Amino acid sequence: MRMKRMLMALVIAMPVSIARAEPTKLGAPPVAADPAPPLAELKTRFADGKTEEIPDFQRHVVPLLGRLGCNSRSCHGSFQGRGGFQLSLFGYDFKADYAALLEEDSARVEVDDVLESLILVKPTDAEMHEGGKRYDQGGWEYHVLRSWIAAGAPATADEPQKLARLEVFPAELRFGAAGEREPLRAVARWEDGTSEDVTGLCRFTTNDEAIATIDAEGLVTAGDAGDTHVVVSYDNAVIPVPVLRPVSELAGERYPQVATSTEVDALVIAKLSKLGILPSGICSDADFLRRVSLDLTGTLPSPEQVQTFLADDSADKRAKLVEELFESPGYAAWWATRFSDWTGNSEAQLNNVFPVRGAASQLWFEWLEQRIATHVPYDEIVEGIVTAESRMPGESYREFCEAMSAACREGGEADFAKRDSLPQFWARINLRMPEEKAIGFAHAFMGIRIQCAQCHKHPFDQWSKDDFDQFAKLFAPIAVPQAPRDRQAREQREEMLAALDTGDLQGNQLRRRLGELLLDGEVVPFPELTVRTAAARQQRNRRANPNRRNLAGAARVPTGKLLGVDQEISLAEDPRESLMEWLRDEQNPYFAPALVNRVWANYFGVGLVNPSDDLSLANPPSNRPLMDYLTRGFIESGFDLRWLHRTIVLSDTYQRSFEVNETNATDERNFSRFVPRRLPAEVVHDAVLLATASDEEAAELRNQLTRRAIANTYLINRQGPGNFALAVFGQSIRETSCDCDRSDDSSLLQSVFLRNDADVHARLTSPRGWVAQMGKEYQLSGFRQRDPQALRALQRQRQNLQKQLRQQYEKLRSLDPEQRQQQAPELRAQIERLRERLAEIGTQGREGMRRDGGQRDPEGPRQSVSPHDTERLTPLVEAAYLRSLGRHPEPQEIEASLAFIGESASELEGLEGVLWSLVNTKEFILNH
Repeated sequence: MRMKRMLMALVIAMPVSIARAEPTKLGAPPVAADPAPPLAELKTRFADGKTEEIPDFQRHVVPLLGRLGCNSRSCHGSFQGRGGFQLSLFGYDFKADYAALLEEDSARVEVDDVLESLILVKPTDAEMHEGGKRYDQGGWEYHVLRSWIAAGAPATADEPQKLARLEVFPAELRFGAAGEREPLRAVARWEDGTSEDVTGLCRFTTNDEAIATIDAEGLVTAGDAGDTHVVVSYDNAVIPVPVLRPVSELAGERYPQVATSTEVDALVIAKLSKLGILPSGICSDADFLRRVSLDLTGTLPSPEQVQTFLADDSADKRAKLVEELFESPGYAAWWATRFSDWTGNSEAQLNNVFPVRGAASQLWFEWLEQRIATHVPYDEIVEGIVTAESRMPGESYREFCEAMSAACREGGEADFAKRDSLPQFWARINLRMPEEKAIGFAHAFMGIRIQCAQCHKHPFDQWSKDDFDQFAKLFAPIAVPQAPRDRQAREQREEMLAALDTGDLQGNQLRRRLGELLLDGEVVPFPELTVRTAAARQQRNRRANPNRRNLAGAARVPTGKLLGVDQEISLAEDPRESLMEWLRDEQNPYFAPALVNRVWANYFGVGLVNPSDDLSLANPPSNRPLMDYLTRGFIESGFDLRWLHRTIVLSDTYQRSFEVNETNATDERNFSRFVPRRLPAEVVHDAVLLATASDEEAAELRNQLTRRAIANTYLINRQGPGNFALAVFGQSIRETSCDCDRSDDSSLLQSVFLRNDADVHARLTSPRGWVAQMGKEYQLSGFRQRDPQALRALQRQRQNLQKQLRQQYEKLRSLDPEQRQQQAPELRAQIERLRERLAEIGTQGREGMRRDGGQRDPEGPRQSVSPHDTERLTPLVEAAYLRSLGRHPEPQEIEASLAFIGESASELEGLEGVLWSLVNTKEFILNH
């Protein structure tokens, strides 16, 4: 025990955190192997236990405990430990682990009686060890641990050793058939120049067990055709290794020559050739117009745009179209919405910031929209957020409040958008603590999830708890208090409140009263962003304690660290300047790739890294050279957003058809075809508006976006009947630091909404809608027989039934498994009855149209369409297709539509049915 106490004394000086390998750059080329031969594996050197070598605690003991599962979350690495023994999860904290092993009276490590050490006795006996037998007595693992204990269980050096790099061979695995196997070999290169084969000390995982499995020895076995990565972890290094198995016999030298128009296409084809996947052809002009309009501007193309574009024979018309779309209002609005998603623009999280509810979020959106519209580089947009100041240069607190009061009134948004900064990012309720700010910052601007490192080493990246803590310190000075901390500003605020005669009101009552006064034209006080630097705190301390100046001046200035950077950042000054400088540094492996990946995911439904906000070492890009090319080009362009959009959408890769061939039917991650995907919630909402609106109203909606969801997400109240669509179709709730707050999944309720929702039917039957416009212009039968009062009654019935249907769906979803078995049949029956009733109301006056999509009445038509009517009504069918699906109808579609109109009670009702049917097609709800 005396020896154990001596060893415990030696470990006191050991640093807490693990030394890291050099941060891996996304897309970086592999480092050339050191020609010096590495040491053989431990299992070879310690096979017979006769070696005199002393194992190293950091290099050997801790990784071995990890490989054996001792420090996993299901064993001693769990939050509460196991059996009174706790290790750091995945072995990130050498000091704590050493102390736990050498804990006095624990008998885990007995340097005076080696063979009685519990870490030798228990894991070799399944009956003694709750975790079962982990290795054999006399095995190489046993010899390693015994030799370490016999040598006095030495700790690592005062400063942890630094792993220069981990090399894995082969760097890529290609299999020809299921069941083929190939082993991996891992070599650790340390900064002191030594190297060692550490294959037996690594942890191995696979990103897709269906395509490749890997065992504890690093043996990879091929499964289904396709591609994935296996991941090798050792010390602080995480290395992904691509695994490919071709899906056809066309891989490699057999791959046919495929023409490529851009570097993006060349890099995509290079990957496809390894897999034997042939790309689909180029999509039609109509598909491209609709696709790029929805993706780039969130807006359906107008019928006039479709006709003009399809009639244009110029070779560069697609490139010219993209430039035209950049100048449309929808471009800036849609991408301001996407940036609002990524940066967390949530009214719920800004509820206490401004006195007028909704204003803080609205101004956030307007600020982003103005910069995107005026082509401000991405790094400058982010700089205006990261280094934000509430006041403009030279602006007093009162002048700031005057400007903000004016901005919160109708029409004042444009003035706020001209201000240099967006301080609301730092004011969110869910970013109050430094740790929350660090997590939100990393997600918004780096596309990484570091929350795991808040408690333990990140299992799939290099970040340790110490890394997280050091990073979080940089955000401690940032706050947005309700009352200014500056004395002069505080006095001005008190004067303003006194002049406003708010009495003793506090908290929410005061905020509501200030909001009322603001809307009445008064200037009210606003909270402002404050950065409490160490220098400012010391100055305040000296004023408050004049007799302790020397002590205050001598106080140690706190510091923090950037992620993956050893240099300390002093908090004597505002740390956000250093944060921004680090972000825009071209060597930063996250800032530019994060935006590139998110933009790519917007266009393809899946990022090069998926999920799109999880750029971790163990989750590499599906096409690393492509990610590298786009990242490098984005930086060299000066962070030009339009360069990035243009490079992607003008590639053949983006313009591929959605039609498949024998080789790419199942490909969803290598971009050999365009995978149809459901439109985002805001785009669905607006598409229904545009498809059903009159020509005049549609033109207004395209140019004045006040009623468009892509420009008004900050005003959306999901309880309102008109905005139910946004909730149904998965609009981002912006509650957490996760891109998963937006849902692109399809559901039955979405189909029910489009078929039966009162709002959809109200749009179709609106006197200001397109159907009514056509009824008047073409004098359709049934137009003059409309009864507005009966129509309003019908709409009230629809709304009531729709409300009941939603309630039943909520009940069904809330049932636990036991209740579901008993109550679900009756609830489903009630839902079906409600749907049938809604369908009856939705098709009143259109007896010839069935609920399953507007087919002919099986009993046959009641009237035929004369040749004259065919000539008169065909343009209406053409117009319905152009405004909803963005293309001309095929001859058989015209014939079916005309037949349906002829079967309907009136021409007007028939045209409603045609448009209703088109809005309910997959072609309408999907971008293809």
